[in-house]
Amino acid sequence: MARVLVSTPTLRGSLDPLAEHLLVEGPPGSDAEADALICGPTHAVDAAILRQMPSLRVIAVAGAGTDAIDHEAAHERGVAVLAAGEALTETTADVAFGLIISAARLMRDAEAILRADRWQGWRFLDDFGQDVSGATLGLVGFGAIGSAVARRAAAFAMTVLHHTRHPTRTPGWLANLDELLPRCDIVSIHVPLTAATRHLIDERRIALLKSTAVLVNTSRGAVLDEDALADALSAGRLFAAGLDVYEHEPRVSPRLLAAPRAVLLPHIGSATLKTREAMLRTAAEKVEKFLARGGAGS
Repeated sequence: MARVLVSTPTLRGSLDPLAEHLLVEGPPGSDAEADALICGPTHAVDAAILRQMPSLRVIAVAGAGTDAIDHEAAHERGVAVLAAGEALTETTADVAFGLIISAARLMRDAEAILRADRWQGWRFLDDFGQDVSGATLGLVGFGAIGSAVARRAAAFAMTVLHHTRHPTRTPGWLANLDELLPRCDIVSIHVPLTAATRHLIDERRIALLKSTAVLVNTSRGAVLDEDALADALSAGRLFAAGLDVYEHEPRVSPRLLAAPRAVLLPHIGSATLKTREAMLRTAAEKVEKFLARGGAGS
């Protein structure tokens, strides 16, 4: 029997795969004897926490991103790092495409006018957004979520281009991100946060976008330079943006909050009961398989 420290809230039956093991609740680092840790994607696990858990052999993140984990320190201690990203692919793609439509069609601004009792009825030349149907969509990253967004785009007769570091052998792949950006009406970001992707979309690359373009980010906040985005929106150099993630969560940059034509969501990409249950269960299943192979506690 292994000890599994669970540092995230649980949902009905989500940890059933670990029924044969001892489950302990608490924050990362709170159980020195734990063989495994299941944590949320925002739970930082650094070298100091790892030193507090000398028996730890595996960390499973109930989410897609593992950027909150100190991978170098984990590797040095022989701790495996797993993620449950496959459980949230479709739900996050739904939110990404929702942001694409909402930002392109200026839905937030239109609703604000209505709620403020400033709507004067239908007018022929008011509330112009950008078309989504038939537009060119650029995907920065083409993993599970990016591919799921591409499938949704097909229903809107969109031309889909994508950029990854390595060829995907899928039509629409471009090796050069700087070549992709100016060709797109809408750009959606789907890359993990690493040292190489921090501020990947910076001031220079935002300047490559059309002034009529829409930029959407549901990956990690720090992949995008938020100040540069706020500048572009405020100056009219970019049509609109839709964000579900931020560099310093839960703090949101006041400049973004004040920027025009920005649809801002509080990191709800995976926020359905079914998906959150699946995220926890997938993390639990991965821990159980690791333990069953003799990774720890056996």
